[in-house]
Amino acid sequence: MARPLRFQDAGLWYHVTNRGNNREDVFLDDEDRQRFLDVLGK
Repeated sequence: MARPLRFQDAGLWYHVTNRGNNREDVFLDDEDRQRFLDVLGK
C-alpha cells in the first residue's frame, strides 16, 4: 500500500535537515553548501 501524499503549500515554511552517516559532514566546503541551498530554493 502506497504512502499518502504529503500536504504541500507554496506559502508555508518547511524545516529541512541534512546529516551524514555517523554524523559525518554532508558538505565538503561552503561552495557545496551554497549549491544545495540554491537547488533547495528552486
